[in-house]
Amino acid sequence: MFNKKTIKDVDISGKRVVLRLDWNVPYDEQGGVTDDFRIKSSLPTINYLLEQGCSLVILSHRGRPENREAQLSMGPVAKKASELIGRDVGFTDGLIEEKVGEQVDNLKSGDILLLENTRFYPEEKAGNE
Repeated sequence: MFNKKTIKDVDISGKRVVLRLDWNVPYDEQGGVTDDFRIKSSLPTINYLLEQGCSLVILSHRGRPENREAQLSMGPVAKKASELIGRDVGFTDGLIEEKVGEQVDNLKSGDILLLENTRFYPEEKAGNE
């Protein structure tokens, strides 16, 4: 019916995969996750990629910050995702900084790295590469 490819139609064995997820989850006043439905909904995709020996770089956002707002950091989401996935989800407080590139380059098969809230960066909205 549809001629669209899915991740199951592409050889991704052992590759590094950049995965954009909607982990814009509700949080309490301390920034902790109060509803993990969106994270749980992404588990089949994440588990499939891990089964293929991929390393994962995850991008997402929380809220609509005007600048860096600690309560909107993706850090607490990484902790919740670690619990749900059953393995460490690394977190870096950056997105486009050089140190992030180094962290991504050091990922091994099965590693997961969640980058900081994409909306902390004006480039996310401006369409800047």
